[in-house]
Amino acid sequence: MKLGFTTHARQLFEDMTFRDVVSWNVLICGYSQNGLPYDALQLFVHMLRESFRPNQTTIVSLLPSCGLRGLILQGRSIHGFGIKAGLGWDPQLNNALTSMYAKCDNLEASQLLFEEMAEKNVVSWNTMIGAYGQNGFSDKAILCFKEMLKEGLEPSPVTMTNLMSANPVPETVHCYIVKCGFTDDASVVTSLVCLYAKQGVTDIAKLLYKYFPTNDLISLTAIISSYSEKGDIESVVECFIQTLQLDIKPDAVALISVLHGITSPSHFAIGCAFHGYGLKSGLITDCLVANGLISMYSRFDEVEAALSLFFDMSEKPLITWNSVISGCVQAGKSSDAMELFCKMNKYEQKPDAITIASLLSGCCQLGNLRIGETLHDYVLRNNVKVEDFTGTALIDMYIKCGRLDYAGKVFYSINDPCLATWNSIISGYSLYGLEHKAFSCYSKLQEQGLEPDEITFLGVLAACTHAGLVNVGLEYFRIMTEEYGLMPSLQHYACIVGLLGRAGLFKEAIKFINNMEIRPDSAVWGALLSACCIQQEVKLGEGLAKKLFLLNYKNGGFYVLMSNLYAIVGRWDDVARVRDMMRDSGGDGCSGVSVIEVTSI
Repeated sequence: MKLGFTTHARQLFEDMTFRDVVSWNVLICGYSQNGLPYDALQLFVHMLRESFRPNQTTIVSLLPSCGLRGLILQGRSIHGFGIKAGLGWDPQLNNALTSMYAKCDNLEASQLLFEEMAEKNVVSWNTMIGAYGQNGFSDKAILCFKEMLKEGLEPSPVTMTNLMSANPVPETVHCYIVKCGFTDDASVVTSLVCLYAKQGVTDIAKLLYKYFPTNDLISLTAIISSYSEKGDIESVVECFIQTLQLDIKPDAVALISVLHGITSPSHFAIGCAFHGYGLKSGLITDCLVANGLISMYSRFDEVEAALSLFFDMSEKPLITWNSVISGCVQAGKSSDAMELFCKMNKYEQKPDAITIASLLSGCCQLGNLRIGETLHDYVLRNNVKVEDFTGTALIDMYIKCGRLDYAGKVFYSINDPCLATWNSIISGYSLYGLEHKAFSCYSKLQEQGLEPDEITFLGVLAACTHAGLVNVGLEYFRIMTEEYGLMPSLQHYACIVGLLGRAGLFKEAIKFINNMEIRPDSAVWGALLSACCIQQEVKLGEGLAKKLFLLNYKNGGFYVLMSNLYAIVGRWDDVARVRDMMRDSGGDGCSGVSVIEVTSI
């Protein structure tokens, strides 16, 4: 069983003429440790039928197999069996139960068991610290650790490893590890390296790995992942080569960490090289690696390569369908995404909320309301929860397809909208010029106990711009920066500039731009140029056009704005001159396109 030869172990067990409880326990524990929970549970039932009486070791060996949400009922049954057998107060059993309930996301049961323990040893505290940390309750994990120290118990290496799963301040934990003399423990050092890397302190993580060498793949993968998130591909490649030099074979997780960092077109060739490594090493057969490659190729509009990878896969789980559909949508190939959705039924694959949300985003690109309504029908027929990103995607689709009334119905059908959903409906009301409804939603989300973010204020400021509410817009900008401490983006600045410019307050707008904390971009200057068109400010508009030209902005929209400005004041020769300049510069001006839906009666 320790070597993983479960079939051989079972055959030996079956050949035994005499079996005792120890024999059953060894096999049950072996199945559990080898990730075969159903075999462990079936053997336990068989043990009971053979009239063997399980002991404490049997139950403790079996409980790790129930640390899955799908097996929580079996875990509770075994808990009840343990109480009935008179093992309810055994510390080892209670520790195993605490861990099981935590893994099943039933932290309340874990807390209750822990509090009822008459004697809490180091293992008990370790289990509870780990339970808090793994379930995202960092503050409670740290508090539990402090209470353990108050009880006079000495922490073990497992204590520190569990504490680091709570994502505490790495420097503080590092000091305590040095103080306790745990720097020689490989698991502690590895966890500390991972903690530093996870929090983006990659250089210290790499130094730790260098001076406390463990030569393990987990530490190097964490460092690779950290560099990858920062977009430092050169360091990613350097670390990856280091794993090969140490004869450490990178696994699927390491390769995926690399692929996630390939976001710049200049690094596309490196991504292709890692695709080659995946083929050579055989990792390409791993579903997660294939998904990572599909996402990478889709990111660079290489949809054909992504589809080729997808159709070459022998098994296509739902996560892979979602990856390729999402990739097609991100690459602007929504029609291909819809075709893939139609093919899912042939493969007997049922879409989930992520599939639907990706397809709804594709409907926005196509402007196809009919397909969006069909997807909404599918959601209703199959009882897919219209919450969070699914509801937000539906609202966004109806808004962009011109049906604000439907978007409102979806929004008000959601019992507890998240902030993203509120932001979507606020942006919708702003887009359609319903500023009072946008302001009302802003107030209601605060009443719900949510705190507005940058996107919320972007929607509210857009509503002020459309309605010409200068003072209201400036007040919301003040609230965002001063009361909530949010850093305005260039889009926020562009909204205020547009708001002031449309009201004819050009001096104030220019003063506002000069006082910006970040350098204004084309969107900010473009907002002012657009306001010049509305107010027929030709002189200022010409000055802005020259500035944009000197800044080397090649956006054809600026030429169109200047052309429109000259047309408004009847300077047709200048209109023709600007149009010629746009053609000569190779700007991205293009003909407008109208889309209609043809239905048969």
